[in-house]
Amino acid sequence: MKTRVTEIFRIKYPIVQGGLAYLAYAELAAAVSNAGGLGQITAATLRSPEKLREEIRKVRTLTNNPFAVNFAIARHDGQYKELLEVAIEEKVPAISITGANPQPIFERIKGENIRTLVLVAGVRQAQKAEQLGADAVMAVGQEGGGHLGRDDIGTMVLIPRVVDSVSIPVLASGGIGDGRGFLAAFALGAEGIEMGTRFIATKECIHANEKYKQAIVNAKESDTVVIKRTIGSPGRVLKSEFTLDIIEREKEGATYEDLQEIISGNANCRYIYDGNEDEGFGWAGQVIGLINNIPTVQELFDEMILTAEKGLSRIGNIIGEQTHR
Repeated sequence: MKTRVTEIFRIKYPIVQGGLAYLAYAELAAAVSNAGGLGQITAATLRSPEKLREEIRKVRTLTNNPFAVNFAIARHDGQYKELLEVAIEEKVPAISITGANPQPIFERIKGENIRTLVLVAGVRQAQKAEQLGADAVMAVGQEGGGHLGRDDIGTMVLIPRVVDSVSIPVLASGGIGDGRGFLAAFALGAEGIEMGTRFIATKECIHANEKYKQAIVNAKESDTVVIKRTIGSPGRVLKSEFTLDIIEREKEGATYEDLQEIISGNANCRYIYDGNEDEGFGWAGQVIGLINNIPTVQELFDEMILTAEKGLSRIGNIIGEQTHR
């Protein structure tokens, strides 16, 4: 399989694992990279330079293939700078950037041999990333899990819009979890995909509590809700009494300070690590409606490629029948 994404990042398949706060550790990243995709570890979760360095080196003991480090930066967050220095010193092959303005990161890594991906949710963000020098952008539709754009644009419309607006490669994200979505992304003009939720429900996502994984498997596509809209940072989560309570408080006019504890990383960890759904939440996209098992990453890749090949054959037959009429 050959696209600009596979060539730029030196991977077999243009499939990128999402940053997955608190879950993207060496075991999962290496499994994705070994299967032919681009695995990631997330710097923000590791917090200290020493721990990030340790995790980067651990990935390298588990795979010889390229991987990335994700930097989820907040608007006024300067903590990532020390972590970025570690990524540079360790000569990581690639980094991805999500959250606030990525310009300071691009300025710092100028001249370093590090490939870059930027997560965007709209045309203007994608164009800005291209101007800054991004090698590729990952465009996430409103179906996606975790933090989303504010405009509620679905993947089906967003991807071709972004593809038409930039010259660098675009990866599709949001609502993709199998070979059908993989194939559809190419039809929309993308040159690869990013998946988050689907990789949580895999054997190698060892930090995710089994209750969280099973909830993803058992849920329907309608079993997610979007929290934090009223504070300008919408994110899609599994529906539960806890998350519905957050939304109710938002409707009643709660401020960020009022919500801070129940929307915090600690609340996230109480569910995804401990399985405590009464005191925490788990990010998840609408793709949960398509997830019905917990395979190894390699099994997931094998199934996706086979399904995509069958789908391509089916499309070829349909188009072939039309052209012969």
